[in-house]
Amino acid sequence: MIVRTLPDAEKTGRRIVSPDGNWESTRLLLKDDNMGFSFHITTIYQGADFQMHYQHHLESVYCISGEGEVETLADGHKQAITPGTIYILDKHDKHILRAFKEMKLACVFNPPLSGKEVHNADGAYELISEAVAD
Repeated sequence: MIVRTLPDAEKTGRRIVSPDGNWESTRLLLKDDNMGFSFHITTIYQGADFQMHYQHHLESVYCISGEGEVETLADGHKQAITPGTIYILDKHDKHILRAFKEMKLACVFNPPLSGKEVHNADGAYELISEAVAD
């Protein structure tokens, strides 16, 4: 069994802060845990408005707190994000995420992240094999 706490993980290399200042993510479960997915608690800072396109990963996002919206670029559809909302990027959807109030999100990625990923110029995570040590 694997047991971790968010406060403990936030004090390690599992906490990643985006270079652009839009978000931070604490990766509680990673590729080296051998579960087939990764699980993160991510904070999107108020006022963040940025494009992402996970070309190599599928993602499910559950809103714990805050308020914002996600817009799919293929059709311009905007979906409000409030506590209790889940959105699932099941088609590698190119999208824009906006935070009207700071949002706390629980995120699951498949394939799992290794831990050090940040968005590239296309808004995607590259597939890397490095693992983060506890």
